[in-house]
Amino acid sequence: MGKNFPEHWVEVPFSETLISLESGSRPRGGVKGINDGIPSIGAEHLNSEGGFNFTNLRFVPIEFAKKMKRGKIEVYDILIVKDGATTGKVSIVKEDFPYKFACVNEHVFICRLTKNIYVNFCFFFLRSHNGQDQIMSSFHGGAQGGINSEFIHAISIPLPPLNEQKRIVEKLDAILPKVKSAKARLEKIPVILKKFRQSVLAAACSGKLTEDWREEYTQRTGKELPEWDEKKLNEIAQINPKNKIDDELEVSFIPMAFISSMFNKNPEFEVKNWKEIKKGFNHFKDNDVIVAKITPCFENSKAGIVRNLKNGYGAGTTEIYVLRCYDFILPEYLYYIIKTNDFIESGKSLMTGTAGQQRIPRYFIENFEINLPPLEEQQEIVRRVEKLFALADSLEAKYKKALERVEKLEQAILAKAFRGELVEPDPNDEPAEELLKRILEEKAKIEGGKKTRKPRTRKK
Repeated sequence: MGKNFPEHWVEVPFSETLISLESGSRPRGGVKGINDGIPSIGAEHLNSEGGFNFTNLRFVPIEFAKKMKRGKIEVYDILIVKDGATTGKVSIVKEDFPYKFACVNEHVFICRLTKNIYVNFCFFFLRSHNGQDQIMSSFHGGAQGGINSEFIHAISIPLPPLNEQKRIVEKLDAILPKVKSAKARLEKIPVILKKFRQSVLAAACSGKLTEDWREEYTQRTGKELPEWDEKKLNEIAQINPKNKIDDELEVSFIPMAFISSMFNKNPEFEVKNWKEIKKGFNHFKDNDVIVAKITPCFENSKAGIVRNLKNGYGAGTTEIYVLRCYDFILPEYLYYIIKTNDFIESGKSLMTGTAGQQRIPRYFIENFEINLPPLEEQQEIVRRVEKLFALADSLEAKYKKALERVEKLEQAILAKAFRGELVEPDPNDEPAEELLKRILEEKAKIEGGKKTRKPRTRKK
């Protein structure tokens, strides 16, 4: 580790600060179906804020927990995820931990520290970029790899005097909750924007969005607009139509693996001759509206207007419905209908098939009723929706930038803390060298009276 900390600090191997390093276990056969006993904390229960999320908590039988020699949680333990996608995630067991008796499973390390180091200080360091980089330097294996008990030897902690550690933690405890609060407020914005977009769509497809426009139209032209019609979807669009084109024409091909690309503004499609793909696939034409039929794509409102097809045509996956609008309805207006909560929730209630492979039945698509305004009003609806959605998109972009700044701010504050820039040193504090001596002496006693190691101090 680079010695980017004050002269009066020292450096201590993380391994020297530990009284013990433990992991837990579970009964043979797992813990599914066990609804009572001692909480078994796994990687999924450590949250990103250094605390815990006890959703879907698992338990081990009381008798099993009593026989466990390792892995029982105590207050002030530091827990570190040892494998999987969240390897290195760190949480601390504080006095408000809700379970008097709890243990960890085999995917979590318990780090129990000497009393001569302020546990909260060490916890914050392990959460910093520097600490995380050192933890992950021991990562081995593929995507589901992890760290073993040797990781403690790869970490060095910058150690100020004990009282300075406490002042740093007090400062962090004062600042970081404000950052967390700002982040929490920002994270509400996507939900607000989603509700806003749905409100816009609901207003657009019910006529509320253009009430004032209809009145202005009547005043301007001196004539009334036609009333909106109630139509079934199969009355305003062809469903899964077929194309009759030259066999040698080059067209776009979209296999199932690339279904998500169909909803991008500038997708890159494969190109094939029409004769290769005209059978066994759904057909597309520029300006066709498509909607995913299989869950969870349908539930996530995967829909779009197909454009930029090679020579205006294409074919691909049958896991979507293709809707080709008649001349009296704009593709954009039909697309907005398909994106409404009313359409999505109605479709979900009629899904058929096995779990994870449920589909929207064709009869739902054919018989879904829509309110169809005259073409002129559709054009105004599309214009207004696009304007309001552009506003929402702009706010979403600003939110993402603000969230990125806030997330960087937390790490910037931690980096400043461990460079010794967050609080002023106090010349009356016991020197860090003396503290390090006590840490090493305690470690030697734990290891059975090994010779006390000479403390390492920063060279001037």
